[in-house]
Amino acid sequence: MMKKRTSSLARSLTVALGLAVAAAACSSSSSHTSQATTTSTSASTTTTAPATGSAQAVQNQFVSVVDKVRPSIVLISTTSGLGSGVVYDTKGDIVTNAHVVGDATQFSVGFVDGKTMKASLVGTYPQNDLAVIKVGSAPDVKPATFGDSSKLEVGQFVLAMGNPLGLASSVTEGIISFNGRTVSEGNGVTLPDTVQTSAAINPGNSGGGLVDLNAEVIGIPTLAATDQQLGGGAAPGIGFAIPSNTAKRIADQLISQGKVTNSGRAALGIQAAQVSDSSGQPAGVAIVAVTPGGPADKAGLKEGDVIIAINGQPTLSLADLQGVLAGLKPGDTATVTVTHANGSRSDVKVTLGSL
Repeated sequence: MMKKRTSSLARSLTVALGLAVAAAACSSSSSHTSQATTTSTSASTTTTAPATGSAQAVQNQFVSVVDKVRPSIVLISTTSGLGSGVVYDTKGDIVTNAHVVGDATQFSVGFVDGKTMKASLVGTYPQNDLAVIKVGSAPDVKPATFGDSSKLEVGQFVLAMGNPLGLASSVTEGIISFNGRTVSEGNGVTLPDTVQTSAAINPGNSGGGLVDLNAEVIGIPTLAATDQQLGGGAAPGIGFAIPSNTAKRIADQLISQGKVTNSGRAALGIQAAQVSDSSGQPAGVAIVAVTPGGPADKAGLKEGDVIIAINGQPTLSLADLQGVLAGLKPGDTATVTVTHANGSRSDVKVTLGSL
């Protein structure tokens, strides 16, 4: 990712310590900023260790991984720019970012051997910035192997593979810096549990593969950091990828039914709007509509109620609300603090549904 989200789909965000983050989608770019949310869980269990022994052995393992995975990484072209994708199955389904496909439904897909194929949209799920496209015929496509992102370990070697700046089949290397960041892309998109990496992610990398030394895709590179204190210049060594477990869950549903019915993400079942105080500062999130029979409706929340906190965490802006919900799961019981139209305040227990 980058400060210019790699295409006219460019979007930036702000993370801790004043860093802004933006998507790494395509070659052309435009920008638009928004506030990042909080960080969350730490990295989890173990995975296969990188090669031990001589530097030559490590180098050989890197080369082997690139040779195995590169045929599965493709260049996706739309009328608005370039991005990357990962071949998902032998049927020709390709996983990428929703911001790579944008509003397009037809695509040109380039493979490492120079072959170009036409593709069409299978489905998109912007809430997790994921999409699936499909090439018309796929006799020779080589699917990547997707690993278990829950087992990533901080310090583990990874490679970012994609098409930055249109440079096909480019590879950068780094480590896992954190597993479980919650970041906001802007435009109402908050990504939970992202994988933070030091591998360079540049415009055009979006939708490609973050790969471990077992030659398994463990993330979809999506965002890269910029430093607003340096005028929006690149902040080296800070990039974010959607975890492979999320990518698999969303892709399987898009492929099988064309939509997502089980996102694994919590929702209140409302339509909401930002509320500002007299000075123009965020002051809460107003409920504009309540989904009949949804979590908020069952809990007694009404149109006109203003949500100011969830589980004690302030939700003074839509980004705040999205960030808090991103850290919760469907079925969780949350305490929602609201101000009612009559000026009174109350805490309401809500059993969260699925986004």
